[in-house]
Amino acid sequence: MSLPARLRLTLLMTLAVYPVVTLYLYVLMPLTDGWPIWQRSLVLVPMMSATIVLLVVPFINARFGAFIAGRKSASA
Repeated sequence: MSLPARLRLTLLMTLAVYPVVTLYLYVLMPLTDGWPIWQRSLVLVPMMSATIVLLVVPFINARFGAFIAGRKSASA
């Protein structure tokens, strides 16, 4: 994968993951009030990993694969 492709993938991953992380934090923080950060992370990281691997990455690859590769979309 070339550098520009990696940069496009990085941009898309950031745009997709940021709102998911923010949503999880809004949900998790009140439920874990007073917990040490390592315990919160122990709950958050598996949730985020599963969401990214099972939902975000397949969605980005299916919808934006041509953009990441630097090709025009087949539907255009």
